[in-house]
Amino acid sequence: MKIRKTTTILLLVLLLVFTACAPKQAAGGLRCTLYIECSRILENIGDLDPDKLEVLPDSGVILEKCECAFSEGETVYDVLVRETRSRGIHMESSYTPVYDSAYVEGINNLYEFDCGEGSGWTYCVNGVFPNYGCSGYKLQNGDAVEWHYTCDYGRDVGASDMTQLGG
Repeated sequence: MKIRKTTTILLLVLLLVFTACAPKQAAGGLRCTLYIECSRILENIGDLDPDKLEVLPDSGVILEKCECAFSEGETVYDVLVRETRSRGIHMESSYTPVYDSAYVEGINNLYEFDCGEGSGWTYCVNGVFPNYGCSGYKLQNGDAVEWHYTCDYGRDVGASDMTQLGG
């Protein structure tokens, strides 16, 4: 009887611990997709910092398109932070007061300027490259978010010249 009671208590404690630590499902079932790639580096490999070759994926894809849950009011940045962290993908950002937004400096240890002066990370949602920061873009159900490493101020990935948009 004592063993059964101890086992029951142990199971309850484990259940509480694991459900409390489990990722919460987004309220209302809001979903988006996320994709992260750096294939333009492969086309400009001569410009890449040689120390970065070891972190460059052979395919140019860092994160295959995946479905992600999010909550009302969350931004592109919120989902990027959560999903890269949960998958063990390095991501570094900083806050930029001029734009009142987070600025993504590096993903998968690939940073701005690692592949030339015009290189760095940019994002698009549903094929459109917004002209404002990722922490200002509130997601809608069904949005398709893509992060691209550009080697030419965004022109090589379908964005306008990022120097004209302010980053």
